[in-house]
Amino acid sequence: MTTTPVTRSSEWLTDWDPENEATWDRSLAWRTLSISTFTLTMCFVAWFLPSALVPKLNALGYSWTKDQLYWLAAIPGLSGGLLRIVWMVVPPILGTRKMVTLTTLLLVFPVLGWGVRVQSPTAPYWELLTLAFLAGIGGGAFSGFMPSTSYFFPRRLQGTALGLQAGIGNFGVSLVQLMTPWLVGFGMVGFLGASQHLHVTGKPDITVWYQNAAFFYIPFMIVGAILAWLTLKSVPIKANIRQQFDIFRNHDTWWMTLLYIMTFGTFSGLSAQFGLLMSNLYGAGNSAIVAGSGATAKILIAGYALPDPVAYVFLGPLVGAGARVLFSPLTDRMGGALWTLVSGIGLAGTIAWTIPSLVPDTSSAAALQGGFNHFLWGMLAIFLFTGIGNAATFKQMPMIFERRQAGGVIGWTSAIAAFGPFLFGVGLTLMPAQVFYGIGVAWAVMCVVITWVRYARPGAPKKS
Repeated sequence: MTTTPVTRSSEWLTDWDPENEATWDRSLAWRTLSISTFTLTMCFVAWFLPSALVPKLNALGYSWTKDQLYWLAAIPGLSGGLLRIVWMVVPPILGTRKMVTLTTLLLVFPVLGWGVRVQSPTAPYWELLTLAFLAGIGGGAFSGFMPSTSYFFPRRLQGTALGLQAGIGNFGVSLVQLMTPWLVGFGMVGFLGASQHLHVTGKPDITVWYQNAAFFYIPFMIVGAILAWLTLKSVPIKANIRQQFDIFRNHDTWWMTLLYIMTFGTFSGLSAQFGLLMSNLYGAGNSAIVAGSGATAKILIAGYALPDPVAYVFLGPLVGAGARVLFSPLTDRMGGALWTLVSGIGLAGTIAWTIPSLVPDTSSAAALQGGFNHFLWGMLAIFLFTGIGNAATFKQMPMIFERRQAGGVIGWTSAIAAFGPFLFGVGLTLMPAQVFYGIGVAWAVMCVVITWVRYARPGAPKKS
C-alpha cells in the first residue's frame, strides 16, 4: 500500500525519501515544482526588468552615456551573483516554504521602484544603480529554489524536473522583454501614473506608459507568495553553513563551475546586454550611423530602417529557455555529459561565426542589413546552445554528487554563473565586442576539453 510522508508542524516533512517509490508523494513533488517554478519566473522578471527598461531611459528623457547604460544593465548581474552565494545556503535553514514565500515578496520592492522612476527623468544615477542592484534579488533566488526542488525528486527525474523549473523560469527573461513593448502602449489604470513621451531619433514622439512594464507583475508576485505560504512543504536537510561548504574540497565543484559559466553565464550575460548591444551596433544607438554626414549618411538612414531592439531582444532568451526545457528529458535518457559536450562545441562555433558581424559594414544599406541579419542569427544560435548546456549541466550535478552536496553545488555554480550580466557589461565596456567574443570562443574550447576528459569519454572518471 502506498503511504505518504508524515508532516510535522504542517510544514516539515519526515521520513522523506524520493528514491523510495512506496513512500514518495509524487503529487506533492510536482505541486512544489509548479508553484516554485511560477515564482521563479517572477524572479527572472524582476532580475531582467532593468534590461528591458535601460535601453529606453534616454528616449524617456534621461541623458546617460553608453558606459553608464551598460553599467545599469550589468549591476543586476553583479548583485544576482553575490546574492546567490547567500541563497545557496538558505534551503536547509529556512526550508522551501519560507524561502519561496519571503523571496517572492522581496521582489515587489525593486519592481515597484522601477515603475515609479521611469515616469519622470529626475532620478539620480545612484538611485537607479540601487534599484538595479535590488533587482538582483530575483537572480539570487535561483540558487535557493533549484536545490530545494531537487530534494523532492528522485535522481532519475531530476534532469527533467530541474530542467523544467530552470527553463520555464528562464522564460521570465523573454516574458519581460516581450511584454514590455505591448504593456507600455496604453494606460492600464489611471492611478498608476501619467504617460510619458518616448523620443527616438528620426521618428515622431510616442506616448507611452512605461510604469506598466513594472507594475503589471506585482499582483502575480503577491499571489505567488500567498500560494507558496499556503501549499508548500519543506524537506529537513541537516547541514549548517560550515558543513555545506565541504563542496569546495571536491574538484568536480570547480570543473562544473567552469562549465556552468560557459552555459548559464553566457545565457544571462547576453540576455541582459542583447538589447543594448544591438542598439549600439545596428540601431538608433549607433551614432556612426545616425550622426553621419553627407550623401552616405542620407542613403544609410533612408535605405536602412534602424531596428528597434525591443522587437527582437526577447527572441534570444526565448530560444535559450525553450532549449533548456526541450532538451532536459533527453539528458535524463542519454546523460548530461554528452549534451554538455554538444553545447560547448556549438558555442565555440557560433560565437566565432558571429564575430564578423560585431563590426557593422556601413558602406551601403544592403551591407548594413546583411550584417544585422548575420548578427541576429548568430546570437540566436548562441542562445540555443546555452539552453542545451544549461539543461545538461543540471543533469550532471545530481549524478556526480550525493544529494546534499548536489544541492550546494547547484547553488554555488548558479551563483558564479549569475555574474554573467555583470561580466558581459564590464567586458563590452572595456574592450571591443569582437575581442570579448574571442575570449568566449577560448572559454568554450576549454570547457569542451574538460567535459570530454572528465565526464564524457569512455572510462571517464565521473561519467555523467
